[in-house]
Amino acid sequence: MSKLTKNQKIVGAKVESGKLYHIDEACALLKETSFTKFDASVDISVRLGVDPRKANQMIRGVVTLPNGTGKKVRVLVLCTPDKEAEAKDAGADYVGLDEYVDKIKGGWTDIDVVICTPSVMAKVGALGRILGPRGLMPNPKTGTVTMNIGNAVQEVKAGKIDFKVDKQGIVHSVIGKVSFSAAQLAENATEFLNTVIKLKPQSLKGTYVKSISISSTMGPGIFVDGKNFGASAE
Repeated sequence: MSKLTKNQKIVGAKVESGKLYHIDEACALLKETSFTKFDASVDISVRLGVDPRKANQMIRGVVTLPNGTGKKVRVLVLCTPDKEAEAKDAGADYVGLDEYVDKIKGGWTDIDVVICTPSVMAKVGALGRILGPRGLMPNPKTGTVTMNIGNAVQEVKAGKIDFKVDKQGIVHSVIGKVSFSAAQLAENATEFLNTVIKLKPQSLKGTYVKSISISSTMGPGIFVDGKNFGASAE
């Protein structure tokens, strides 16, 4: 049996196995148990009692984190020339159409969000096989297919993210960086959880939120008490 490292012993002493923590306490513990030399990302995972195979239980939504994600979001705007200035003024990293469609067809996906106008969806639709599996395909439901390009870019840069449940019934998202204060992380987590809970399907029977956990890169998972959000976590 391998010996525990110094950091593992600290984690074991601070994080009680099986305990559900209040979100404020969980975020404080997360900061105390992160030992990476870089500014680690903070993730939240919510295990739901839904069946993603059923259309009426496919949980998907959009949320704007009050303190952002701490990550530089690279935004590509695909649009006609009349919208290019608006996109650039709003802070888009890449703006154009045909040249970027060709680059993506060639394998370029060095971006985090793709926004486009409805008029170019015929060309963007041809990129579905490349963008779709990477979660980059623009979608009107998430506000990434819109005529209001400037506003869409600003919202994404400010911390707007979209999420959806995976095949295992779990919703994952980045909610910040370890360098954030515990209060900032708690605010972001609360906003995210409240949004997920509002999406509870009316037809669902049984427990909606089964468990909530937060973790930092290479850090321990800390379980959060869902009762603080009007949900009963197991």
